[in-house]
Amino acid sequence: QLQASGGGLVQTGGSLRLSCAASGRTFSDYTVGWFRQAPGKEREFVAGIRSGNTNTHYARSVKGRFTIARDSAKNSVDLQMNSLRPEDTAVYYCAARLGYLILSSLGNSMEYHYWGQGTLVTVSS
Repeated sequence: QLQASGGGLVQTGGSLRLSCAASGRTFSDYTVGWFRQAPGKEREFVAGIRSGNTNTHYARSVKGRFTIARDSAKNSVDLQMNSLRPEDTAVYYCAARLGYLILSSLGNSMEYHYWGQGTLVTVSS
């Protein structure tokens, strides 16, 4: 089971840190992705980190502002979001699959087998 947390209301230019925790799993064995869905829009890939190493991949819209990283002490994968913009407003979901994904597949939601419940991020202008 995945548990996403850390969402909230923040002003433009602010920061938030989302966390995706896994119960009953060794999260380092999993490829983990963050996706988001804004009202009236399709779900889109935000960032991903592959199992077994620290290879990461970002959507162009968040590259340089967001950072995905593992926290082994918490058995979680965190998404640090800086320089937030109103267009970052969405429900953010974490997803995971056991094992390795090639880089080009990290953004494909169909490749993930487990999903968290989502956490709402609202960026005010």
